[in-house]
Amino acid sequence: MSAPEVTTTTGFDEMGPVDYLVVEMPADRMTGRGLDLLLDLVDRGIIRVIDLEFISVGADGTITRLAIDDLGGEQAVELSVFAGARSGLLDDEDLTSAGGILEPDTVGVVLLYENLWAAPLARELRRNGAQMVASGRIPVQALLASLEAAEA
Repeated sequence: MSAPEVTTTTGFDEMGPVDYLVVEMPADRMTGRGLDLLLDLVDRGIIRVIDLEFISVGADGTITRLAIDDLGGEQAVELSVFAGARSGLLDDEDLTSAGGILEPDTVGVVLLYENLWAAPLARELRRNGAQMVASGRIPVQALLASLEAAEA
């Protein structure tokens, strides 16, 4: 018996795994540091930014979507390269959920990205009938705590 053939008309069978990150930073300390590293990952074809959204959480917990221009200054200029990174996959409900895990008086960056480095492997596995059934990520803080506990 041969493996089932995987076909789509959308091209999704060519994609790599898609992940998201939610990064929190104090609203008064947004420096744009690290942006050059994100741009480097894109330039080297390691990831493709699908969505990049900014949200702020007020002192009262109010969640507001921010445009890049709302950030102002040097950050807005550096981030302008991502101005069109909005696929529509992240909706208001997603951003509200992300904002719900952020502390008051912070700004959150929600990044949805494709792992281009894994696309050839994922494509070949799908062609052979395999499918991703689970995925996860271990937060660095949890990993460090586990290592410290093992050493004790």
